Amino acid sequence: MQKAEPTNHRGLPICDSMPLSVFFLTWFEAMTFLYSNVWRPFGFVTAFLLIGSLQAAEPAHWSQWRGPQRDGQLPAGTLPETLQRTLKPVWAVDNLSPSYSGPVVWGDLVFSTETVNKADERVTAYSLADGKQKWQVTWPSSLSVPFFAASNGDWIRATPAVNGEHLVVSSMRDILVCLDPETGEETWRVDFADQLGTQQPSFGNVCSPLIDGSFIYVQAGQAVTKLSLLDGSVVWQAMKNADGMASSGAFSSPVIADIAGERQLVVQTREALAGVRLEDGKVLWSQPITAFRGMNILTPLVQGDTIFTSAYGGKSEMYRVGKAEDGQFSVELAWANKAQAYMSSPVRIGQHIYLHLRNQRIVCLNAQDGTDTWTSKPFGKYQSFVTDGQQILALDETGELLLIKANPVELEVADRMKVAEDSWAYVAVEGPFVIVRHLKGLSVYRAGE
Repeated sequence: MQKAEPTNHRGLPICDSMPLSVFFLTWFEAMTFLYSNVWRPFGFVTAFLLIGSLQAAEPAHWSQWRGPQRDGQLPAGTLPETLQRTLKPVWAVDNLSPSYSGPVVWGDLVFSTETVNKADERVTAYSLADGKQKWQVTWPSSLSVPFFAASNGDWIRATPAVNGEHLVVSSMRDILVCLDPETGEETWRVDFADQLGTQQPSFGNVCSPLIDGSFIYVQAGQAVTKLSLLDGSVVWQAMKNADGMASSGAFSSPVIADIAGERQLVVQTREALAGVRLEDGKVLWSQPITAFRGMNILTPLVQGDTIFTSAYGGKSEMYRVGKAEDGQFSVELAWANKAQAYMSSPVRIGQHIYLHLRNQRIVCLNAQDGTDTWTSKPFGKYQSFVTDGQQILALDETGELLLIKANPVELEVADRMKVAEDSWAYVAVEGPFVIVRHLKGLSVYRAGE
């Protein structure tokens, strides 16, 4: 039997030990093939223009929840080798109102949200280079969470999504607002409770919107909802949830992935993990997920036809999705582990998953069989993870930034650095910049010797 080749988080083959000479030989052979079979027939000038266009391709921005692909993944070599020696403060704003919403970036602007005086929500655009404010927009909106959840605050939580023409912000009151990212001018808004007659989520809108082409996907309006990015009109709703504190609303944010030969929306409601057809909202497959009081919070992690999730009061589970000749989808459990996640979403590096747990420890799981290869000592209540495939940048809720080596044998902390006091928002990495939204401020660091 042929041994399976290791793959990265997108299912592509990896070879960590490829010699540099082999890499350049492979690159040279590929360029030779392209020149002989593609470029030469069109002439040297065309070849030159093709190479130039590849080099000029727009880099992926940290434009949404968990980064360019919503999986915490960045290109190899993006993260610095050290923190204290390499990471230097560039600018900071220390007088903001509270927010758990992560910062997002497009072009030379970074966008941040806040809940002001428990009455209004605000979005501000800053220059990424120097922190100068470009515009600021405020609208009336607030929501008080139940008393037993008050310790986690009642301010804005969802991370916005942005492209070159639209900045989509999800309000605590289940309102979706679209702004022009250059000017802050409002393009449209959808108040789901007012326009659809749905119940406002008891814990506020937590799901971070996803922009795909000309559409938005989000768990809002008591359902998985697809809207037009151009005018905010609702295209379809699926997996509608019931009224009541235990059922309404959602905590998890969706992703889009190719699974079993079909591009689909992967979404985790408070009760189930599911694949939804993008065109019409048909539920292609669904798997119930056990969780205490519906606390399915993390973002599902997809690789190939497998999907990993973990829930508070449940387990860590890997599911495999298949598709029969008649087009019917199936889902089966590949493995389960007793480890329970809480609010932190995992990253996958090669054949291992790194996950922060309910018991405040970090665990490394073998993605093939679910065995845990190591478990750390406690590291706070929350961690936001970013990886370049070699290292993990982890920010905990106390404001400590850790640089962790991608080592499946043991926990290996390469460096640590205090960057904030209260930082539940997801850390963002844009090129050499590390952006931290702490409870009452925004700090930008730059990596460089």
